[in-house]
Amino acid sequence: MRSPLSRTAGIAPRTPTATALVRVSRHHVLLVLGLLGLAAGCGTKAPVAATDSGPALRVVSTVSPITSIVDSIVVGRASVQGLVPEGANSHTFEPLPSAATAIVNADAIFVNGLQLEVPIMRLAEANKKEATPLVALGDSVLDPEDYRFDFSFPRSGGSPNPHLWTDPSFVVAYAEVVAQTMTSVDPDGADIYQANLDKLRAAAEQLDVAMTESFATIPADDRVLLTYHDAYAYFADNYGFEVIGAVQPASFGDPSPRDVAALIEQVRQTGVPAIFGSEVFPSPVLDQIAVETGGTFVGSLRDDDLPGLPGEEEHTWFGLLRLNYVVMTEALGGDASALLGLPALIDPGTAEYPQ
Repeated sequence: MRSPLSRTAGIAPRTPTATALVRVSRHHVLLVLGLLGLAAGCGTKAPVAATDSGPALRVVSTVSPITSIVDSIVVGRASVQGLVPEGANSHTFEPLPSAATAIVNADAIFVNGLQLEVPIMRLAEANKKEATPLVALGDSVLDPEDYRFDFSFPRSGGSPNPHLWTDPSFVVAYAEVVAQTMTSVDPDGADIYQANLDKLRAAAEQLDVAMTESFATIPADDRVLLTYHDAYAYFADNYGFEVIGAVQPASFGDPSPRDVAALIEQVRQTGVPAIFGSEVFPSPVLDQIAVETGGTFVGSLRDDDLPGLPGEEEHTWFGLLRLNYVVMTEALGGDASALLGLPALIDPGTAEYPQ
């Protein structure tokens, strides 16, 4: 199995004139010029000076994996404040009144987009400073023709699957956009943003190689995923997995008895070795399916809740992906030694994660 990131080796970005837009598809990463008008909208900023209380630049983000990616790029130059508490349902989360204050004071705002954080987007559009860029990372890197509509995100609902960050190639794509955006906002910090981006890219490449080696040890017929929340569609495309079902309906409620019965029959027919839960959406339904099919229930996958606590070594986007794919590899009968042997290649940084 050849790694998705290795398939992109040798593709170099054009020289950016404004902010680079990174576009990721199933088989390649294409660097494109984009985010039209961002440089003109941001204008020229005065040099940024740190104060006794920390960096002068303030950046706002949403869910914790996005916060961690952003922090990996701006650390040493800007502070980052996440708005969505870890463990909250990011699809339905309503921002607290204090979020408006953070948005008003922000020099840049990064959201996942793809209709994940609609209430926060509305709040930001209504309260941000005119010159402050509001960047929807998922919309920036993914063509509509590559949207995935699936079990929890049916085409009839109009909202594509937004979970791009479970794939390291999209982590790199997001980071490219963050670095280019921040360089437009703060040209004097360009060298810091580039150095941080290089470090993130190197970590993602090592993670990708370890993932590919680990997944190759899973029997081919067992590279199938039945999850509660449908967070792995883009990852599955790139790494040769098949998502055969997701228990949670598009309403984010509990599945109907008919849905559960259909899934039980599907599990019996496919012989899927493990059924994966979600830390944000605990449900007894998965236990029921596992008991009735003789399968193994694994409840330790994390969609967007970073491992550990803020400031701890594993509390990063890197720690999140490594944990998930160790769990997935071992549950599906593979050997995760390549992943377990990876050190923590991303520092926990200084971002503020609401709990």
